[in-house]
Amino acid sequence: MRAVVQRVSSSNVKVDGEVTGKINSGLLVLLGIAEDDEIKDIDYMVDKIINLRIFEDENDKMNLSLKDVNGELLVVSQFTLFGDCRKGRRPGFTDAAKPDKADDFYIKFVEKVRALGVKTETGKFRTHMMVELINDGPVTLLVDSNKTF
Repeated sequence: MRAVVQRVSSSNVKVDGEVTGKINSGLLVLLGIAEDDEIKDIDYMVDKIINLRIFEDENDKMNLSLKDVNGELLVVSQFTLFGDCRKGRRPGFTDAAKPDKADDFYIKFVEKVRALGVKTETGKFRTHMMVELINDGPVTLLVDSNKTF
């Protein structure tokens, strides 16, 4: 699994002009699922993302997590995170999970975060989405369950 994690003061996602998910202060997570991902990858990503200490404490030091600040989460599926651009000019997506698996893992990721008490909104799987955000910082991080970066 891969994620682009952005600290935001607000974010929303629209499908066909209608908002499907909207948050205030928290994290926007663009989430990609790989064909070889397993349930342990979901567990790793949930734990890593909600516990990343990327919010400022009283000393303006990034020392607090999403849970510490009672932040919100917007999760948007993003298979293009597994686009391979090393050859040619068109990305290859052979490492991205097939839609059935990707949708299942995406739903499980969201359910696990919600079960931990984090307010979580979503996009709509397999649709063209318009994502708006106000990146706070800016703070943008890459997280990969295989720890390739």
